[in-house]
Amino acid sequence: MLQLNYRDSRPIYEQVRDGLRRLIITDVIPAGDKLPSVRALSSSLAINPNTIQRAYEALEAEGYAYTVPGKGSFAALPTDVNARRREELLERFDAIVQELRYLGVKPPELAARMEREEEKE
Repeated sequence: MLQLNYRDSRPIYEQVRDGLRRLIITDVIPAGDKLPSVRALSSSLAINPNTIQRAYEALEAEGYAYTVPGKGSFAALPTDVNARRREELLERFDAIVQELRYLGVKPPELAARMEREEEKE
């Protein structure tokens, strides 16, 4: 399910958050499904439960998960992901495109990559 890379410079909670986000986006964890409990996930990954809780809080802040008191955390519906996260990603995309253009990548090559990604769906 999730794999941690202890050589990665990112904190463990970010790796957990990013891994869970990827599982939600790719529908491995379908919208509305319960996420593993903090205790179960911390046990399976052999990390502190506070680290998992921090990752879940970050996912919730981004709109990828929601918590039902007494029941646990669940994957959010795609429409529930807020506009702020979308805008944040588009800003990062713009910065990356700008750097790629500086490095000589032409718009048709960027468009071809976008089309390849579209075909994967």
